[in-house]
Amino acid sequence: MITFAALTIVFLGFYGIFGSLMHYMLPRKRAGEGEVVEEESENNNSNIKDVTVSPPIKKHRISTTDAADLTADNKIVTTGDNSSNYSNTCVDEPSVMASRDVNHNDIDEDLHSRQLAAYGRETMRRLFASNILISGMQGLGAEIAKNLILAGVKSVTLHDEGVVEMWDLSSSFVFSENDVGKNRALASLQKLQELNNAVVISTITTTLTKQKLSDFQAVVFTDISLEKSLEYNDYCHNHQPPISFIKTEVRGLFGTVFCDFGPKFTVFDVDGEEPHTGIIASISNDNPALVSCVDDERLEFEDGDLVVFSEIQGMKELNDGKPRKIKSVRPYSFTLEEDTTNFGTYVKGGIVTQVKQPRVLNFKPLRAALKDPGDFLLSDFSKFDRPPLLHIAFQALDRFICEIGRFPVARSEEDAQKFISIAGNINECLGEGGVEDINPKLLTHFAFGARAVLNPMAAMFGGIVGQEVVKACSGKFHPLFQISVFGSKLQKNLEDAKVFIVGSGALGCEFLKNVALMGVSCGSQGKLTITDDDVIEKSNLSRQFLFRDWNIGQAKSTVAASAAVSINPQLKIEALQNRVGPETEFVFNDDFWENLTVVINALDNVDARLYVDQRCLYFQKPLLELGTLGAKCNTQMVIPHLTENYGASRDPPEKQAPMCTVHSFPHNIDHCLTWARSEFEGLLEKTPAECLEQEKCETFQDCVTWARLRFEDYFVNRVKQLTFTFPEDATTSTGAPFWSAPKRFPRPLQFSTTDPSHLQFIMAASILRAETFGIPVPDWVKNTKMLAKAVEKVIVPDFQPKEGVKIETIETDERATSLSTGSVDDAAVINELLFKLERCLITSSLDDDTNYHMDLIAGLANMRARNYSIPEVDKLKAKFIAGRIIPAIATSTAMATGLVCLELYKVLDGAHKATASTDYRNTFANLALPLFSMAEPVPPKVMKHRDMSWTVWDRWILRGNPTVRELIQWLKDKGLNAYSISYGSCLLFNNVFPRHKERLDKKVVDVAREIAKEDLPPYRSHLDVVVACEDDEDNDINIPQISIYYR
Repeated sequence: MITFAALTIVFLGFYGIFGSLMHYMLPRKRAGEGEVVEEESENNNSNIKDVTVSPPIKKHRISTTDAADLTADNKIVTTGDNSSNYSNTCVDEPSVMASRDVNHNDIDEDLHSRQLAAYGRETMRRLFASNILISGMQGLGAEIAKNLILAGVKSVTLHDEGVVEMWDLSSSFVFSENDVGKNRALASLQKLQELNNAVVISTITTTLTKQKLSDFQAVVFTDISLEKSLEYNDYCHNHQPPISFIKTEVRGLFGTVFCDFGPKFTVFDVDGEEPHTGIIASISNDNPALVSCVDDERLEFEDGDLVVFSEIQGMKELNDGKPRKIKSVRPYSFTLEEDTTNFGTYVKGGIVTQVKQPRVLNFKPLRAALKDPGDFLLSDFSKFDRPPLLHIAFQALDRFICEIGRFPVARSEEDAQKFISIAGNINECLGEGGVEDINPKLLTHFAFGARAVLNPMAAMFGGIVGQEVVKACSGKFHPLFQISVFGSKLQKNLEDAKVFIVGSGALGCEFLKNVALMGVSCGSQGKLTITDDDVIEKSNLSRQFLFRDWNIGQAKSTVAASAAVSINPQLKIEALQNRVGPETEFVFNDDFWENLTVVINALDNVDARLYVDQRCLYFQKPLLELGTLGAKCNTQMVIPHLTENYGASRDPPEKQAPMCTVHSFPHNIDHCLTWARSEFEGLLEKTPAECLEQEKCETFQDCVTWARLRFEDYFVNRVKQLTFTFPEDATTSTGAPFWSAPKRFPRPLQFSTTDPSHLQFIMAASILRAETFGIPVPDWVKNTKMLAKAVEKVIVPDFQPKEGVKIETIETDERATSLSTGSVDDAAVINELLFKLERCLITSSLDDDTNYHMDLIAGLANMRARNYSIPEVDKLKAKFIAGRIIPAIATSTAMATGLVCLELYKVLDGAHKATASTDYRNTFANLALPLFSMAEPVPPKVMKHRDMSWTVWDRWILRGNPTVRELIQWLKDKGLNAYSISYGSCLLFNNVFPRHKERLDKKVVDVAREIAKEDLPPYRSHLDVVVACEDDEDNDINIPQISIYYR
């Protein structure tokens, strides 16, 4: 068993604030949304009531059903409650909000495009067939349910016998004050159903029986005793087939997850990564054989991997598709555990591809795991002793509740001592498996906060557990194996905080929900500003849970802000639709930045992040940064003077294929799609007006003719010209074969009306061409026989390759010329007509599957791939690559934002004013593996001169509207000799230019106005200059930016 200690955030700064936290957990009043309507039943038992839930105002994708319409998987749904208003008798009236009225094999690619990019079709199909039970609908249960409903499972059944208390309102986004006293499962139903009307959501409000668990593929318990957990887990573990069992809790700043997916659980894809490949350069006839690959890209293989070979010429014995084990992996070579002595001699070509092997895991049941927890997987090595102690603490809490009948009272020393005593007894019973020091101080604070459910903790664990359920249902990614244990005047600071959230997409929605439940910016002095210039699209709905389908086309920030206020009406929020950048500094001016308490980035592009980072650096504001990529996420705390800034460390730029490779020598589908995207833009988005006039179409038949000739130009004529210029036996200047790896020798295509892919290309190209000229598209274009007849009318001229055509290659580095004189992407033509370029005739939208844009791009790419014998891809895969769609799933988003909001507590508590960064944590997590790694932020680099020291966070200030001479003298007094002063891109002064001495007695601001030839912004009272300095030994000294105040 592996135990994770990924979040043990307990530190001195929090020891004194648990009282205020407990007080905060009773939130202010919230607006109610939806009501439970109770009607007297007609049956003889007057204590039993039928419970229904009023439907949402709008339901565009929902159809209600009665019990007769439900499948066997979900037809028995009982409602009831153990309060005085309900009988414990089971009521057979189902409370079901929606039925899945879609085919499970049909995947809405517009809605789930980002999720498909992370999971793939097969995993999504398995999810669509999965029935899930979630027991315990407090904050953690609601977060798990939200993530699974967004993921699109078949059904989710909510179980809870308790009623909503005021305590629950601060941890769950689904409850309002109107829900207090109602059953938690029923009160959750409507808001959760709004997230995805294609998921069947039902409730059970009476005691859950073991036999009922057999209706589900996975069951999750968030609020259950250890005794009941053992009973349910034994049943699930021994059931045939096994039922995936998850037990999870969040108690204050601590949480735990236990997973048991059965004795033989198969993981089909351990890490979710694409199989690695390599292009073969040579294979030796040895035992073992040495395989060398081209140095185009480093190999990502590992010793022990299985690989298959294809397209090898000469040593054809390896092309049999048999997986072979490799060893001694180096950056560009590896050893094959096979004797190739008697194989044919390698000639050329070949691709080696990693074979991903399924892995079978044997999960321990909970009884065995409690007795023998095994090793612990550490994520924070500064707290290596925490996981085994917290493992004991959660058992002690269960025993305390069983004995006393309640949770420990917050800040009750008596209860804390009782809790510590129970933990000590459990530790003694473990014998050698116990811990040496039970750490009474830590256990005291565990007891103080055990009753609380902090929303950031619920959000983080909701992401982790939601992903575990996905793994249980699909076999995609490696599950937790098996226990994961985490540990992590404030209220006034939270309420009065002035917070700026940049972006209201998936990350922004999660942040808004979290901060609303935390009570951030809810006081009279508080204010939360959120901005996003984007509008809601259909693909957003599977992750950005504050949006509904009727919000499509509306501004993201406005809708998200409105939804956040419905969660907490006390939230003081302003929604803007401005992009944050230099062009909007009149909106986000100096006063705006100076008044902020903290900035949270919820962005999806690096340039915007770097700009916000520079603003926070300049105004010395804490920045909480995070990002996700599929199942991976990382968080970074940027704290003034304590940590390095976001821009201090940069990822290496993505490797770009040379243009000659993309245009003439592609060797993978990415190259083909890059070329296809470029051609699409040239043909239909950015075509000069003169080119359109020269090839003007007046009828749809003209459009078909144009498309057919394009096919001939792209996939026949250009290839003939290329192979004429560089025949198959061509050699380089050194005598080596020209067509050696990674180059692939192309062959022209033979157009055929019987080839569906050829006709699909003609149809997409002709329809889009017709749209360009406003020509009506006839219905017959989608009839393959009629389209084929139209194509057969086209007269295709013969093509003869030309002598002397130069084609750019890596070897010659010559500029490519046109492969076809009629090509509209010819550089000479574009340069000549660039100034006449009119507005885009067609604006590409690759997320829309009905506009034929992706059909044409996929057709271009696949026909080109066919030229070069490169494996083709379907339209969805083409969309991911050409549209640069970033894989995204709700679970990693929820976990990352939860982690950041835990750090937000520290920032708003004033910890950023401390003298060290050790209280903060940066995190990298990969829910696929799973991996959780936490580390202290890197401190900023310190620069020194004489008795002065500074970091990137420092900014020197000089007031009084000084002259250039006064600025130089001011630095001279610090032992610094200034020789150059610049303002933006303007050089204000340099001592090597004699004429610059005339500027010495001018005000710095006047010189800036004169040189820059523009007025300084009226909202700014200073300008920033960069001064190059030397010390007395002529050594360059990098000093901070200097702000010159002139008002």
